[in-house]
Amino acid sequence: MQKKYVIALDAGTTSVRAMVFDLAARQFIFTAQQEVGQSFPQSGWVEQDAGEIFFKAAYVLNRCRSAVDEREIAGIGIANQRETVVLWDSETGEPVAPAIVWQCRRTSAFCASVPPEMRESIREKTGLPVDAYFSASKIRWLLDHVPAARELLAHGRLRAGTVDSFLIWRFTEGKSFVTDHTNASRTMLFNIHTLSWDGELLDYFGIPASILPEVRSSDARMGEMKLGSVLLPLAGVAGDQQAALFGQACTARGDCKVTYGTGLFMLFHTGERCVRSESGLISTIAYTLGGRTCYALEGSAFNAGSGIQWLRDGLGLISSSAESELVASSVPDAGGVCFVPAFTGLGAPYWRSDCRGLFSGITRGTTRAHLVRAVLESIAFEAKELAVCMEKDSGFHLTRLKCDGGASANDLLMQFQADVLHIPVDRPKERESTALGAALLCACALGLADETSAAGMREGEKLFLPSPDEERFNALYLDYLQAVRRSLL
Repeated sequence: MQKKYVIALDAGTTSVRAMVFDLAARQFIFTAQQEVGQSFPQSGWVEQDAGEIFFKAAYVLNRCRSAVDEREIAGIGIANQRETVVLWDSETGEPVAPAIVWQCRRTSAFCASVPPEMRESIREKTGLPVDAYFSASKIRWLLDHVPAARELLAHGRLRAGTVDSFLIWRFTEGKSFVTDHTNASRTMLFNIHTLSWDGELLDYFGIPASILPEVRSSDARMGEMKLGSVLLPLAGVAGDQQAALFGQACTARGDCKVTYGTGLFMLFHTGERCVRSESGLISTIAYTLGGRTCYALEGSAFNAGSGIQWLRDGLGLISSSAESELVASSVPDAGGVCFVPAFTGLGAPYWRSDCRGLFSGITRGTTRAHLVRAVLESIAFEAKELAVCMEKDSGFHLTRLKCDGGASANDLLMQFQADVLHIPVDRPKERESTALGAALLCACALGLADETSAAGMREGEKLFLPSPDEERFNALYLDYLQAVRRSLL
């Protein structure tokens, strides 16, 4: 029987989704989703239950299996939240501690203590600045603070990895201990030039190579799992932002996408050349496909959509995320109010974990609508700042920005983004670009598509053209930068 479907598993920060992609129709035909909880045991700490992630992933995959003829499913591709660390027992598959989430700042002091010469070595080999955002210091913290982890290590039973590694291990019943190049490149332990775990970095962080997974290409077959009555290949894996880059058909040098999620993530394709950033960005692996390694510049802002959630859940200024557009549209501008969304510090290009969010420019005339609009505008300003850095580092001028993620549904925000950047913003018909990227990587891994045909599966939905009034929007951006400088004090 001709295989006509692939399933994309998107294990994100706040939910786990599985989506059935019809290769002939070039669209998703079924989605199952489960929310995933987070805990905040101390200020700046963020944890999750890896067992919950696994069981909910298994549940949504089975929902997808039940929605179609399981004999027509070709395979399963995986995209996942990056940098989040899971340690588990190789005999039982059970986590030995809560997963430390990418947002967690508990290792900031350790990262601050890394000497300059080591910082430079890490940056040169991994493309990453030394920061608690990445996985290495999280693994080190768990080894130092979880006695069960040390005991398992002594008995050769400890395994450590990002969420993809843990899920693949569990789905294959311990037969496959693997990750892909994109996820490995986020650990601060992986040399993105030699495509291997780096001995010097492992020694510095005190992490044995034996507890880390084998690293394969993004279009590799990772193992097989039993789903219903069929045995399906797990094929095609990438970190969520790299998967979104591929799903957005950003396969040529100069292509750029931004994802508006909990945080904001902008990736700029630099081809097979790894560009070193001098502006506080990350050099990372975009994907490895067909024997080629493609690189990207990445800018990561820790908080974007989380600001909208805060307006809803923290301040009660809106009743739903969708209402933010309606409220913000009730005023012509933010009334001079600027917002800096530094709830957990500032990411690129500053990398300052000590900064905190602020409003500036508030007067007696400030209303709820002005505050809501300022929060939305801050998201676009974050992207503008990253775009400026990318153009400076790469020598390329952005001509179009492709967008995805939950907040990309907000027409006001997307139009403001185009106005601030002075370039068109291209919103796709299928906004689940991360899942689409996982599905297309799976199809490539199984020989059902190639890079060119996969890129052709993206369809545009709306193009937001910039305002000709560049001077006005440049002035607003400068006001935002002034507010950022206040938060840095």
